[in-house]
Amino acid sequence: MPRERRLGTRVIEMAGEAGEVVIDLDESPLAWLASRRGRDGQALIAPVQLIAGERLRADFTRAQMTPRLTADWSAMPKGPRRGGAAGLALSEAVLAAKQRLARAMEAVGPEFSGLLMDVCCFLKGMEQVERERGWPARTAKVVLALGLDRLARHYGLAGRIEGPRRSPIRAFRAQPDA
Repeated sequence: MPRERRLGTRVIEMAGEAGEVVIDLDESPLAWLASRRGRDGQALIAPVQLIAGERLRADFTRAQMTPRLTADWSAMPKGPRRGGAAGLALSEAVLAAKQRLARAMEAVGPEFSGLLMDVCCFLKGMEQVERERGWPARTAKVVLALGLDRLARHYGLAGRIEGPRRSPIRAFRAQPDA
C-alpha cells in the first residue's frame, strides 16, 4: 500500500513575483531531520540550519542547475535567425543565483560543499551519503550540521538574536568654556 504524501504550501518568489506552491514535506532530507528529535529531545537540525539549507536549495533551483529528465527545447530558435546569439543569454536572475551559489560554496569550503550539494540540492538521504563516501553510520548528520552552521554564518543567520553589548555613541558634545 503506497504511503500517503504529506503536502504543505510555501511562498516562492521568482523574478519579483511571489506565488504559493504545494510541496511534499517529506521530499527534503533537511525537513525530515528538522522534524525528528534526538535523545535530548532537540530537533536533529536547528531551524536556522534548515533555513540556510533551504536557501541554498532555492538558489540551486533558481540557477537552473537541477538535472533535466527530458530534452530542453527552450533554447531552440522560434523563427528564422537574424544574427546575434539567440537562446544563449541567461536571465539576470539565473546568473545572480549562480553567483550566490558559488559564493556560498566558497564560504563553506571544500570540506562541506560536496555534502551540502548532495543533501540540500540533490536531496540525497543520510544513509546514501554515508554509503557513497564510506563513512560510518550516523556520521553524515554530524558533518552536515557543521556544514549547515558554516552556511548559516555565511548567510548572516543566527540561532539567537543579540543586540550590541552597549549602545553606540550617538552624539558627542564638548562642554562649553565657562
